Amino acid sequence: MELVINGVYKSFGEKEVLSDVSFKVEGGSAFGLLGRNGAGKTTTIRIIMGVFAADSGEILLGGKPIDRSKVGIGYLPEERGLYPKKTIIDQLTYLSELKGMKRSDAVASVDKWLARLEMSEYRNKRLDTLSKGNQQKIQLVTALAHDPQIVILDEPFSGLDPVNAMLLKDIVREEIGRGKVVIFSSHQMSYIEEFCDSIAIINRGRVALHGDLRDIKRGYARDRLIVRAVNTEKIKSDLGTCCADTDDGSLMIKLNSSEEKHSVMNSLTAKYDIDEIRVYEPTLNDIFVEYAGGSI
Repeated sequence: MELVINGVYKSFGEKEVLSDVSFKVEGGSAFGLLGRNGAGKTTTIRIIMGVFAADSGEILLGGKPIDRSKVGIGYLPEERGLYPKKTIIDQLTYLSELKGMKRSDAVASVDKWLARLEMSEYRNKRLDTLSKGNQQKIQLVTALAHDPQIVILDEPFSGLDPVNAMLLKDIVREEIGRGKVVIFSSHQMSYIEEFCDSIAIINRGRVALHGDLRDIKRGYARDRLIVRAVNTEKIKSDLGTCCADTDDGSLMIKLNSSEEKHSVMNSLTAKYDIDEIRVYEPTLNDIFVEYAGGSI
């Protein structure tokens, strides 16, 4: 199953918000939809969900126009939207029924997810009695209980401690393993880099970059080395201005060309006490700043 966003335009009044936005998301893999605040990510998500229509363009699922009456979409919003004074089981069941589930099936699914998220003890409690992290887990149930084919997660790790973040990671991997279309929208680049095979960066309503993340990284010139060593000062003294310190205490060495990397690696390991040496690849944060760093 493949979700395709093809040539989408959207304006609000005279303001063009999206211009020719196109990308595709493969089922069974995670996709990172990235951009600064105001870049057009939320508008794109809302068009996929059918909250409002695009001015032009199309949303295809499996090669056909998406039929939202037959396709389940689970959405975890960045801002919480549940009822703080209502009991958890009542509102989760109600929201699952709104997605087309029978009441008995909804209750069974909600209870299954509460157990999976280690939240069964809160079943009959009001939402406002829970911590911020546990409220985030309850919000996640609304996105998954109706077993959607498309799962959209907007800042899913917000408010989670490391233990609950690990639990959520396991659940996301399970959903990906079931062949679902999973879209992440987040400013936490480490999570995107961990989960997502492909990305799209939106800047001022246009797709500035998209594709396989590994291919994007390998598209950069491989003419820098990262070196960790016992005596970095000696290496800097010997090599001069081609060396620069990095934030984590290692050295970055700029080569004249990428063809030199093997000979320089061999030379360094033969001459110095090297702990680690590797070709530098930009982080997703580096790529994001390059393609989305301009003014919005």
